Amino acid sequence: MAKWTAKHEAPEPLEGPVVATITGGTIVWFVLFLVQLPFYGWFADRDLLWWVWCCAAGGVLGLIGIWYVRGRDAALKRHAAEAAERAEAAPHVG
Repeated sequence: MAKWTAKHEAPEPLEGPVVATITGGTIVWFVLFLVQLPFYGWFADRDLLWWVWCCAAGGVLGLIGIWYVRGRDAALKRHAAEAAERAEAAPHVG
């Protein structure tokens, strides 16, 4: 079988407000969890408790995601600042 090769280069990744996006999604998961709590008995009677706990898990994993993307964002900013310092310190030819 022949090896598959790409016909064009992959596009650059999209950068956006990643921390805000992950924070918003985490809030949505926790709100869904809290909205379902008053109906816990209804979910339990129908063997649908996984809906409640899925939302709780989404919120907890979202907290881990917030921690991760905040660290990534800080590392990207630190790298950009170091690159700017190196470019400023380099002797200019001209």
